[in-house]
Amino acid sequence: MGLYQHVRKIWKKPKENLGELWKERLMAWRRENSTVKIHRPTRIDRARSLGYKAKQGYVMVRQRVLRGGHKRPMIKKGRRSKNYGQRLTLRKNYQLIAEERTQRKFNNLAVLNSYWVSQDGKYYWFEVILVDPCHPVIKSDKKINWICNKKHWKRVHQGKTSAGRKMRGLRHKGVGAEKLRPGKRAHQRKG
Repeated sequence: MGLYQHVRKIWKKPKENLGELWKERLMAWRRENSTVKIHRPTRIDRARSLGYKAKQGYVMVRQRVLRGGHKRPMIKKGRRSKNYGQRLTLRKNYQLIAEERTQRKFNNLAVLNSYWVSQDGKYYWFEVILVDPCHPVIKSDKKINWICNKKHWKRVHQGKTSAGRKMRGLRHKGVGAEKLRPGKRAHQRKG
């Protein structure tokens, strides 16, 4: 087995395999800010499989997201029964929320992808892979220079990352998925 396969095997059950290191990391990460730029990925196997390379133009960010339900903003006017509910059912998943917050913080970079790193009772942590679309190293790399096109710079807000495609219902193709494209709500508007 290669190195990345060993790392992947450890991350299948991180609490059992990492033990004390897992607890120490969580205690340190809780004290940090919600958005932290890091030098190298925590899960090198996952980062590499999602397109990360250890060269100029790639930036790694650890993003913390609060777990739990979301509250509807309090409506001051209009006495209607549907306005009185406090609970808000959010269609977005936590990973997409983490990617969007990272994009707002680093608005000169483009989000390539992200992956889960850790969670506790209060927070989720995701690591987001960002790419500098104006960097000459990125422009000269044939595998990633598609992101230099300006239409891909804000792809996370258009739901084009993996987490965004999951939220839009685009994980399935073929029989049984006829009503999913271009999106669930877009199909409802057509009909």
